[in-house]
Amino acid sequence: MLKLDLFSRYDLIMDGTDNFATRYLVNDACVLANKPYVWGSIFRFEGQASVFWENAPNDLGLNYRDLYPEPPPPEMAPSCSEGGVFGILCASIASIMATEAVKLITGIGEPLLGRLVVYDALDMRYRELPVRRLPNRQPITDLAEDYQLLCGLGLPRGDTADAVPGISVTELKNRMDQNEMPVLIDVREPTEWDIVHIPGAILMARSPAAAQTLRQRYGADANLVIVCKSGRRSAKVTAELLNLGMRNVRNLEGGVLAWVKDIDPSLPSY
Repeated sequence: MLKLDLFSRYDLIMDGTDNFATRYLVNDACVLANKPYVWGSIFRFEGQASVFWENAPNDLGLNYRDLYPEPPPPEMAPSCSEGGVFGILCASIASIMATEAVKLITGIGEPLLGRLVVYDALDMRYRELPVRRLPNRQPITDLAEDYQLLCGLGLPRGDTADAVPGISVTELKNRMDQNEMPVLIDVREPTEWDIVHIPGAILMARSPAAAQTLRQRYGADANLVIVCKSGRRSAKVTAELLNLGMRNVRNLEGGVLAWVKDIDPSLPSY
């Protein structure tokens, strides 16, 4: 329990991490070590901040899982580099976090326990939402064995990406050189596309209707290659297309990252 030993040395924890796996780990360690922690998160033009403390006085205890009981699917939780962040937003949310930390240490004021502050930088507007303890929630008695796996990351072989037909970046490049390029559909978000994309690709961000739209637009017999950042989101779209009866579709193995690594290292990566 080295993580708990580390947490036990401090009076409170401040969490400004940028991924769900670490946030759940921090939360669970704080609960087990009986430590309050100040949490902040930013994405694009919006930030959030709150205070969590499972064993807070007056039966006001809450933890991060009361706000987010389950992690979102990995494809719905892009990192800062994927989704982009308005730089000055960091200072705005950090200021709130620092204020809450000082209040907790000195015992003054009312902490954000049970309250979620949401800051919209574009509208210059703060909103406050109540956070309540979830009924019938499971107590946290130990750290999870693998928080990456909890959040759907680092899945073993046999996941969706391995279950659909694929094409390597090398094979795709050979076909492009021979003027046999398939229709290359990029299902990432526009912000990711703006960072880097494969020449000749067509952007169509993943959505519940994306597969049906592709089938209607290109026909059941279209030769499609679906691409995303690493091959995971695109594998799911490929599976959806297969379920719609399209048989000449493949997933680009390794996605854009593999293209940058193996075909054109001069392109930016993220």
